[in-house]
Amino acid sequence: MSEETTPESTEETAAQERPLLRVVNPDATAEEVAALVAVFSALGSGQAPAPKPKRVWGAPERLVRQPVAFGRGAWRGSAMPR
Repeated sequence: MSEETTPESTEETAAQERPLLRVVNPDATAEEVAALVAVFSALGSGQAPAPKPKRVWGAPERLVRQPVAFGRGAWRGSAMPR
């Protein structure tokens, strides 16, 4: 079985092979290139930050009480999860 190359797959491989940073100035020292790489990596990838987890300990929903059960055996049923 042979794999066919499509224009989309060749564009994807070409994008993966291209360097992310190209030094144009031939006089750039290793320290200058390292400083540029550090600045660009500090900028991040541009993705939105992850959402904060919901705090359930102090949530107002916890203050709402379950309805009181009436009748025979209600005290037993009050301890059972709903």
